[in-house]
Amino acid sequence: MKLVIVLLFIGIPFSIFSQEYSVSKIADSLKIKADAVLRIDYNELKIYSPKEAVIKHKYAITILSDEGRTHASYSKIYDKFDKLNKVVAKLYDSTGKLLKTVKKKDMQDIAYIDQISLIGDARVVRFDFAWKSFPYTVEFEDEVEINGIFELPEWVPVDDDRYAVEKSSFKVFVPKDYILHYKLLKNTKPPVEQYKDDNKSYEWVLNNYCAYENEPLSPENIDLVPGVLLAPSDFEIDGYKGNMDSWKNLGQFKWQLYKGRDVLPANVKSDIHKLTDTITNVNKKVEMLYEYLQQNTHYISIQMGIGGWQPFDAIYVAKNKYGDCKALSNYMVSLFKEVGILAKQAVIRAGVGEKGLIPEFPYNFTNHAVMFIINEKDTTWLECTSQFESPGFMGSFTGDRDALMFDSTGGYIVHTPVYKAADNIQKRIIKASLSVDGTLNADINATYTGISQERKFNMLHYANKEQKEKELNAELHLPTYRVESSEYKEHRGKIPSIDEHLKITADNYANITAKRMFVVPNLIEREDRLDTSKKRKFDIVLHNSFTDIDSVEISIPIGYVVESSPKDVDIKNKFGSYSYKVQFESNTIKLSRKLTLYAGTYSPEAFNEFASFHDTMFKADRCKMVFVKKEN
Repeated sequence: MKLVIVLLFIGIPFSIFSQEYSVSKIADSLKIKADAVLRIDYNELKIYSPKEAVIKHKYAITILSDEGRTHASYSKIYDKFDKLNKVVAKLYDSTGKLLKTVKKKDMQDIAYIDQISLIGDARVVRFDFAWKSFPYTVEFEDEVEINGIFELPEWVPVDDDRYAVEKSSFKVFVPKDYILHYKLLKNTKPPVEQYKDDNKSYEWVLNNYCAYENEPLSPENIDLVPGVLLAPSDFEIDGYKGNMDSWKNLGQFKWQLYKGRDVLPANVKSDIHKLTDTITNVNKKVEMLYEYLQQNTHYISIQMGIGGWQPFDAIYVAKNKYGDCKALSNYMVSLFKEVGILAKQAVIRAGVGEKGLIPEFPYNFTNHAVMFIINEKDTTWLECTSQFESPGFMGSFTGDRDALMFDSTGGYIVHTPVYKAADNIQKRIIKASLSVDGTLNADINATYTGISQERKFNMLHYANKEQKEKELNAELHLPTYRVESSEYKEHRGKIPSIDEHLKITADNYANITAKRMFVVPNLIEREDRLDTSKKRKFDIVLHNSFTDIDSVEISIPIGYVVESSPKDVDIKNKFGSYSYKVQFESNTIKLSRKLTLYAGTYSPEAFNEFASFHDTMFKADRCKMVFVKKEN
């Protein structure tokens, strides 16, 4: 079979493709809004068997400006499963003249460090011509031999905003009886399919695709542009065989990698029974075992061989007191199993703003492992890599998305907790005073819950002293201020919260003239305007719902009366609601402000309404009260 496919490829070497890279040949329409133009992009994937495949890639990018230089460098990760056979890089000037050729042996080839892994066997080849005479063109060609087709390359030729495509193609060759799964991205046409002898090919082509400009609150690039995601049917990697025709089948493969790795050492069994045997409440047992995990292990990523998908066993974690997300989740499931609590493994696409798995398209799009406990009336999810997180809280990193749960029966799509506006609250009570020179002194008592407490949580647990000071001094929407003192108290739970107490001083907060004093009652939270000068092209995406509540009291110097005061505002629409009310009594400004926004995806046609909503908030948040000094 392999010989037949090789013969099929003979006669179409990459060298036949035109290499005319003069910038003058680029259509004017492709230069509009573009920092870089993809001139040619030839992608070929040859699947020989469930274990063997070869990827060939040749592409050239013309860099039009300094902002486009991010597209000019080459970086390719490889390991025992992906052998990088060759790399050739070429540099051309604006006329298309070849200036330099560099081969793999002259490029940087170093151990791949991904910021989280302590040890790994992956390496990365990197190269950058570091050319600064714009415009210029870089061309790269490489070949990767795959040993195990668990993950197949995607084709998304429009790499980013302000990036145009002159010509890109993606051709996949498979044995005639092999099932290839693919997912078409936005406005992508079905492939051209051809048969020859015992082989089948699929081809996608994209020509003359103009650059787009990113818009605030828009979808991710992959949701906006043409492309194709691929998944195998039968596959084999490192001796493990599987099938990706369904989530159930993929889950069965995952289970193979975990099976038999849940055996605990005797000392750990003894420890957890002493902790939990006298406790009858299941939720209390869950909390105690989660604390046991946090106190006795820590997160370290070690990616060796198939370790990117297979966890270290429970005995290894117990002995060494560390593991990656898979190992720690597996260990946690083992602890629950020992005390008779039903727990399940799950893999997920983690990251703020990530949408998770695509239910109708089974493929390995996960980068993280978590777990959950099924109670009679409730489900408790656990993030096992954090030594500080509350039990049951997933937050913006893994919340509200589809994940793959798997056990001995296979895989099933499950959804992680959704956090509503009532869960994500920022509530501030501010009592302040103004001196005769306009200096503001304020006590701020705030409570943050759910996703709204994540920023404070990260500051408390992961920031150094300098970073904490920087965060505190950039938090409030005041021109200048000093944080005199700060205190925090955390409350664990499925919806965790953090209490904050700040004392601040802001010089010249009030603008004082001979007779008048100008004061902005809203001290802290202020919404921004949105640009409506251009017609909106893309959907509006709000990832999280939240509620902000501010109660402000500002006492002012004696002897002033109100000359003008902001009008009350009360708005409700499909995006949320906003209310703003100011009163003046007993020499004190009293402001109540509440903003609620709902997560969702809204059409481009709704943008003007959304911008108008923000404009109303922008004006109200910055409204001034004017006071005049009483005559003696």
